[in-house]
Amino acid sequence: MSVQRTGFVGLGLMGAPMAANLVRKGWAVTACNRSSAALEDLRRLGGSSAETVELLRDEPVIVFMLPDLAYIEDAASGLLASWRTSPPAAGTAVVVMSSVSPTGVKDFGRRVQAASSGNAVVLDAPVSGGTKGAIEGTLAIMAGADHDADFRRLLPLFEAMGTTVRLLGPLGAGSLAKACNQLVVGTTTAALAEAAELAERSGVDVAALYEVLSGGLAGSRVLDQVGPRIARKDYTPTGPAKFMHKDLSFVVESADAAGAAVPMARAGVELYAELKRQGLGDQDLAVVRQTISNLSRAGAVSATEGTSS
Repeated sequence: MSVQRTGFVGLGLMGAPMAANLVRKGWAVTACNRSSAALEDLRRLGGSSAETVELLRDEPVIVFMLPDLAYIEDAASGLLASWRTSPPAAGTAVVVMSSVSPTGVKDFGRRVQAASSGNAVVLDAPVSGGTKGAIEGTLAIMAGADHDADFRRLLPLFEAMGTTVRLLGPLGAGSLAKACNQLVVGTTTAALAEAAELAERSGVDVAALYEVLSGGLAGSRVLDQVGPRIARKDYTPTGPAKFMHKDLSFVVESADAAGAAVPMARAGVELYAELKRQGLGDQDLAVVRQTISNLSRAGAVSATEGTSS
């Protein structure tokens, strides 16, 4: 099977530049997306489009880059129905590159295998690096595959989109690795936001604080990339903050299954749930600072009311 052809479902903030990099690296990409504007952009680069996911049934590889597994299952329903009637070629690969539940993607893999009469295999290969990494082709890709040969066969696909590509274990291992990644990113971003609010309310310049932090042990890529947006209170989306709640929920789900204690993840789930309750979920991850600011004001009001009573 030649893997120089691929279907690609989902041309959002991450998916569009990822598909564009595949085209630039010589891949024949046929994409399916709700927005016609994104499809037109890909066609201008040399890609093709399909009106439905089912029309991608004969592609040797089909990449899904949609917000969550429920979206993928819904988008793939016609594809799987088609495969039940007429199975795809042996060795067909379905690659889930979204952040999804590690246990859920295993179930999806079993359903795909059954629908395709065993001819299609699912790999999970979520990514990290944000829109900047997607545009520059420098994503970190965390893969899970039940057979090493399937991963090796798709390595050229992954290397067209990322620079750090690792097989972490069987199907679901990639999603678990991404959950661990989000545990670090989500809680670090929250800590930076808390530090910013504490500093500013105490009369310390946040940008100056971050500059000092970056030169010490607190320095990190999260500080380098998200810190400036937190300091400027720039919440223009590079990815919706609400997805962090979903991702940290996967950490808790996996921890419960493994018997691992994850107190930071549990606190993060509640904080990002509060972010969504405040109506901030569609803004950038840096908006967690605004969530903390709102909580600070609410706490101050409660303290004032308690004093006056």
